[in-house]
Amino acid sequence: MKTFASLFMAWSLIVSTVCAQQTLTPPVPTNSPAAATGTTTTSADEVAIRQAIASYLAAFNGHDGKALAGHWNERGSYTPPGGAAVEGRAALETSFAGYFANNPSVRLELINTEVDVISPSVAIESGFARVISPDEEPLETEYEAIHVRLANGWKIDSISEAELEAPPVSNYENLKELEWMVGEWVDGDDSSSIETSCNWTTNKNFLVRSFNVLVEGKLDFSGTQIIGWDPVNESIRSWVFDSEGGFGVGRWSGEGGNWTIHTLNTLADGRLSSSTNTYQYLDDDSFTFKSLGRQVDGELLPNIDPVKVVRKTD
Repeated sequence: MKTFASLFMAWSLIVSTVCAQQTLTPPVPTNSPAAATGTTTTSADEVAIRQAIASYLAAFNGHDGKALAGHWNERGSYTPPGGAAVEGRAALETSFAGYFANNPSVRLELINTEVDVISPSVAIESGFARVISPDEEPLETEYEAIHVRLANGWKIDSISEAELEAPPVSNYENLKELEWMVGEWVDGDDSSSIETSCNWTTNKNFLVRSFNVLVEGKLDFSGTQIIGWDPVNESIRSWVFDSEGGFGVGRWSGEGGNWTIHTLNTLADGRLSSSTNTYQYLDDDSFTFKSLGRQVDGELLPNIDPVKVVRKTD
């Protein structure tokens, strides 16, 4: 189906014989699917294209393969994405007939069609097309068609199509429950404080949290934490790097506003440490943090009781 499905769509560009020879026409509506993109002297051709598009859509959705093929010139060609070209009106008509026989409920939609009549005898049309069949995902392509004016009016000379670029891969769906962390945060008192900034990376594949520890207003310690999705273990993971040369990893569990992070760290001097940290969302402007089971090389350290962290205000 996919080879010729997009072909039908691509025809949106059609400049058929209908009204092609008119010399006086009303202005083309700016919201017309065939509104011109760069000319002010070919309104008759633009209107002809717009009317031909409507005619072509009716023929496609009426499954009239002969009428569809009639919009091509005798040696017209169509090149599907990554496939071999289909050449000649007769071959196209045969293909249309077979396609409709195998897909009796197929429908065509044209999206963002643009037409540029670049000379009295040549026009370029581009846009997107969607072929819809029951129980199947819609097939969408991007196309460009060349139209030429012949003695019997405008005809399609060639159409080439390309698959739409896949959307960038994003793990946002797996990380969106942590989106409340985005922003500027602070906790502390007059003598010391921790300031944290959290932002998404491009395509929202990671959250990056940068932190600064200030003592008496001077920077004492800083670091960066990267939070991402582990597709192998299907879990949220984090990696932290500090200004003294230490680094660590964390494994996250939880949902919504309550998260537990089990961490393993290597300090700058080579000692190993671990802890279990928790974040609890309170509201859009505050959360609490606490740390339990803290140890360095097997030596237990005091717990950090819940600390309230608030969003910074200007």
